[in-house]
Amino acid sequence: LPCTHTGTGRCFMTSQNHGFAVDSKHLPENWKDLFINENDKTNEGIIHERLPYFSVQFHPEHTAGPTDLEFLFDIFVSAIKSHKSSNTYDISAKIVKTLEYKTTMSERPKKVLILGSGGLSIGQAGEFDYSGSQAVKAMQEEKILTVLINPNIATVQTSKGLADKVYFLPITPHYVEQVIKAERPTGVLLTFGGQTALNCGVQLKRAGIFEKYNVSVLGTPIQSIIDTEDRKIFAEKVHAIGEKVAPSAAVSSVEEAVVAAEQIGYPVMARAAFSLGGLGSGFANNEDELRALAHQALSHSDQLIIDKSLKGWKEVEYEVVRDAYDNCITVCNMENVDPLGIHTGESIVVAPSQTLSNREYYMLRNTAIKVIRHFGVVGECNIQYALNPYSEEFFIIEVNARLSRSSALASKATGYPLAYVAAKLALQIPLPKIKNSVTGVTTACFEPSLDYCVVKIPRWDLAKFTRVSTKIGSSMKSVGEVMGIGRNFEEAIQKAFRMVDENVYGFDPNIKSADENELREPTDKRMFVLAAALKDGYPVERLYELTKIDKWFLDKFKNIIDHYNILEHKGIISAETLKNAKQVGFSDKQIAAAIKSTEIAVRKQRQENNITPFVKQIDTVAAEWPASTNYLYLTYNGTSHDIDFVKGFTMVLGSGVYRIGSSVEFDWCAVGCLRELRNQGRKTIMINYNPETVSTDYDMSDRLYFEEISFEVVMDIYNLEQPDGVILS
Repeated sequence: LPCTHTGTGRCFMTSQNHGFAVDSKHLPENWKDLFINENDKTNEGIIHERLPYFSVQFHPEHTAGPTDLEFLFDIFVSAIKSHKSSNTYDISAKIVKTLEYKTTMSERPKKVLILGSGGLSIGQAGEFDYSGSQAVKAMQEEKILTVLINPNIATVQTSKGLADKVYFLPITPHYVEQVIKAERPTGVLLTFGGQTALNCGVQLKRAGIFEKYNVSVLGTPIQSIIDTEDRKIFAEKVHAIGEKVAPSAAVSSVEEAVVAAEQIGYPVMARAAFSLGGLGSGFANNEDELRALAHQALSHSDQLIIDKSLKGWKEVEYEVVRDAYDNCITVCNMENVDPLGIHTGESIVVAPSQTLSNREYYMLRNTAIKVIRHFGVVGECNIQYALNPYSEEFFIIEVNARLSRSSALASKATGYPLAYVAAKLALQIPLPKIKNSVTGVTTACFEPSLDYCVVKIPRWDLAKFTRVSTKIGSSMKSVGEVMGIGRNFEEAIQKAFRMVDENVYGFDPNIKSADENELREPTDKRMFVLAAALKDGYPVERLYELTKIDKWFLDKFKNIIDHYNILEHKGIISAETLKNAKQVGFSDKQIAAAIKSTEIAVRKQRQENNITPFVKQIDTVAAEWPASTNYLYLTYNGTSHDIDFVKGFTMVLGSGVYRIGSSVEFDWCAVGCLRELRNQGRKTIMINYNPETVSTDYDMSDRLYFEEISFEVVMDIYNLEQPDGVILS
C-alpha cells in the first residue's frame, strides 16, 4: 500500500498485513505522525519529536514485497550506535535528509502542443491514438488549451470535440515549426506520438526551435530521450549505476560492424538505432549474414548496434511511472512466452509474469526504479530485460522513455490509465495527488494487484503478401494484437487465439502438423505446430530444447491438449467434463469439433446443466478496496457475478483486431457511436478485445466487456444484460 512520509510528501510502496491503525488524534505529548496511508489517510508510523524513538506499521524489508524503505533499518542502527557513543542523533532530520528531493518547478503552460504519430505503419498503430486521446483529456481537465498535429484522419484524437485545434499536417520539423510560430504554445508533449513524434522532437531541439519560440518540453527531458535512444550513450549511462547491458558496439559502417562482431563473438544481433519496431534488425551467425544485415540496417539509420545474441533467454518487461518529485512505482510487469530473439511486438505476452520467482521479480523491479531515476524520466517508461533462465543473471535490453504498444497493453491489462497519468505528471502534478480513476477514491500512486491473467497475441496478415517470409524474429511484421483475460493462463490464451482469427477454435492441434524445424525457427503459425507436437506425444523436455519456451508454459499447453484428448475419446460428455473444458478456455465450437457434435447442441447441454460464465470486474486493487468499475470480463472459474444486471442498455460491438483492410478507422466509428448514444441519454455496453483502441477505454462506455466477438460470447452477454438493442455496424 502507498505510504507518504509527512516531512517530505514522498510516497512509497509498502508491504502490510495489519487491520488496525494508531489513532493519531490521541497521540501522547511530543509524538507525531511519521507516515500516513495515502489511500485512507490513517496512521502508518509515529516518531518522537525529541527522543530517538520511531515506529512504522509496515514491513520496510519484506521479502515478499517492496524494499523501498529498507534504509529505515540503517537509520535505526545508526541511532543505536550514536547513543552508545553518547552522541545526539536527530532521527527525524536524518529521515528527511534521506528522502528529500528538490525539483525545479516550472510555470504551468496555458497552451500545449501534442505531436501525434501520423499514418499507421507496422510497429506503430492505434495505440498512439489511444495515448494521444488520453493526453488531450488530461489537459482539458486541467483547463489547458490543446493543439494537436496529426495527419491521420482515421483517428479518434482528431475528431471534433476532443482537442481545441487540430492540424492535419506531416509530423516533420518544418511543419511543426510553422504551427509553433502560428499558435505560440508554451509547452509541448513528445512522448504520446511514438517514434515519429520523438524523432521530430529531437530534431527540433537540435535545431534550436523550442528555444527560439520559448516552448518547454513537458515531462521527460529531451536529453533523457536522446540518452535512451542512442545505444552508445545508453550503455554508458547504465554502466554508470552498476547495471549491465548486453555486450554491444555502436558502429556506422559495414566494416566497423564486422570488426565489432569478431570482438563480441558470433552469433550477434544487428539493429538500427532510432528505428521503429526493430526495423532492419536480425541475427547473424557469420560474417556473410552480418554484411547483408548491416547493408540493410544502415539504409534505415546512420547508427548500427551489434549486440551479443542472447537467444533463448527469458524476456521480461516492466512499465514504470515516476513524477517530478521522485515518487516512483511499477505499474505492470509482463513476460514473453516466446524467448528472447523475437521482438516483443511479435511475441505472445502474459501479465503478470508467471515464471519469475519473488526474488527475481523484486530484483528486476528495483533495477527498473533505479534506471528510471538515473535517466530522469518524468511520466511513463518501459524497460525490457533479458533474464538467464538458469541463474539470476540479467541484462537491460532497452528503455523506452515514451508511451509504446506495451504501455497500451499494460493500461488495458491492469486498468491503470498510463497515458492519462503520464500527461498529468508532465504538468508536475505529484503522483499521490492524482486519483485512481477506476476506484475513484484511492491514489494513482499504487502498484495494481491482478487477480486474473492477461495474454496478448499478435496478428499477422502475411498470407496477403506474396514472397514474404513467414519467419518471425527481431523485426516486427505483425499488424495488430488482441488481449484475452481469464482466471488462469489456459483460459486467457485460448480466448486470445480465437480473438486473433475467428476461424481458429483455440489452441488447436489440427491446424498444422508437427515440424521440428518450425519449432526451432519460429513462424507466425508456430503455436499450432506446438499444439500438433503435443498431440503427437512430444515430451515437454524435448519441446523445451526445440523452442526454449519455459517449461511452465509448455505444461499449461499440454494441459489444454490433454483436455482435447479426453473430449475426443469420450464422444458423449458429462456435465463435469464439459465444465472442466470450459474452465481451461474451450469454446462451445471447439468442444463440438472434438466430440463430433454442433455448437448449438453443446450450448444447449451447457445451459441445461447451468454451466454459464460469471462476470468479473477489473478493479486494479484485487478487491482490497470497494470499486464501482465498469471494466468487465467473463470466466468459468468463478462462483458469483461481480455486478448486478439492470435493463436499459444499448450494446455496441467493436471492430476487434487490426488487420490489413480493417484498422483504426472502425474504432473511430465505434467511439463515434458510443458518444452519440451517450448524447441521446442512452446507457452503453461495449464489447471489444483490442488493447490498442480508444473504444476499450473504460470511460468511453457505461459497461466495457473485454471479450471475444463471437456468437457464443455475445449471446452469453446478451442473455445476462438483456439490452434494448444491439448495434453491429
